[in-house]
Amino acid sequence: IRFFNKQKQFEQDVMEQGMQYSSGFYGDSLRRLKKNKMAMFCAGILVLLVLVAIFAPVIAPYDPTYQDYSAVLAEPSMAHPFGTDEYGRDILSRIIYGSRVSLSIGIVAQVVASLVGVTLGAVAGYYGGRIDSVISRIMNFPGIPDLIFAMAIMTFLGKGVLNLFIALGLLTWVRTARMIRGSVMQLKEKEYIEASRACGASTFWIITKGLVPNCLSTIIVLVTLGIPNAIMYEASLSFLGIGIQPPTPSWGNMISAAQTFISYRPVYSIVPGVAIMITVIAFNIFGDGLRDALDPKLKN
Repeated sequence: IRFFNKQKQFEQDVMEQGMQYSSGFYGDSLRRLKKNKMAMFCAGILVLLVLVAIFAPVIAPYDPTYQDYSAVLAEPSMAHPFGTDEYGRDILSRIIYGSRVSLSIGIVAQVVASLVGVTLGAVAGYYGGRIDSVISRIMNFPGIPDLIFAMAIMTFLGKGVLNLFIALGLLTWVRTARMIRGSVMQLKEKEYIEASRACGASTFWIITKGLVPNCLSTIIVLVTLGIPNAIMYEASLSFLGIGIQPPTPSWGNMISAAQTFISYRPVYSIVPGVAIMITVIAFNIFGDGLRDALDPKLKN
């Protein structure tokens, strides 16, 4: 009983010290991030995009699926700032609703990739040996270009939003797993992990309370930099016709539909392309700034 009481007290002390260290570390990181004006500007753009996606029904002037055949391929005007498409649907409204699709797919795909990648990476890094060898072989398979791999998964699973979540999650988990595996292999040799083992802490407790929380900064950066990649893959798959299916508005399928009319209605394809470009660049710059802020080597 005395031993288990000491073990419980030790776990509580480790958690309290970890929380105090984390609060100070992330407080310093936030102050460094605020000094990066370009990263904060991009963070403002991302917040604006999220607000546009949330309040799309309020902001959009028209229903994105409403077809007005009296205004097919209309030029930009006061009624339709970016014109209309081949079915008379307002392009601005479809751009606004398309932000919902792109952001949700990017975020959900990274959640799936993080759950799979962190779990397998932590297990491989902690146990090593045969388990690490098996998981590493899985991470090195299939060794084909990402877009072709995503196309193969979508062809096998079929079209649909849920299948797109699964495909992009399976596509991007490998990078997360490799990074977490390397971090765990370094952290498991630290003194506090040895002390946890000596006090009888379980393997599950060591991984979930001692190792993974110390990889949180790496996970945050990977998620931030992975979302724009998922958005690009979604746009590419929708452009090829195996992603989001019409009439659901997506920036990728809008660019695909605009190919036929690019010579005399270039704004139809330019606007969704600019939306993708702004979103991806904002995520990448903010992710770079966040990585620099969370890097302890740049503390001074």
